[in-house]
Amino acid sequence: MTSLKRKNYPQLGEVKAPYVHAVKHNDTLYISGLTAFGTPAQRLGIAEQADEIFRQIKTVMTAEGIDASSLIKVTIFITSFAEIDALRAVLFRHYGEHLPASSLVEVSRLFSPDLKIEIEAVCGL
Repeated sequence: MTSLKRKNYPQLGEVKAPYVHAVKHNDTLYISGLTAFGTPAQRLGIAEQADEIFRQIKTVMTAEGIDASSLIKVTIFITSFAEIDALRAVLFRHYGEHLPASSLVEVSRLFSPDLKIEIEAVCGL
């Protein structure tokens, strides 16, 4: 029998759309696409927004009792490759030795014009 739990994390604020912050399925945690929306980083560059998103991902992982070594896969959506070097530096800093599988996709825009990046993640429990 499979176990499926939909979860929100109060530390990330109230969800006002039809999704949850994460879904646990058996030994896997699927973290919804997160952005810097509603944070001071929202109007800053891609590096600052990515740092904020990884802070949020870490909040979820800490609540689940896991760390960066549990990160399996990330999917990153960006609105421009112009700041890719700054983004790479942030990614290496947050991943450390635990490099996940990854996809990087350029999109025409995210749901708010200020947003430059959205990241979703899959973690092992």
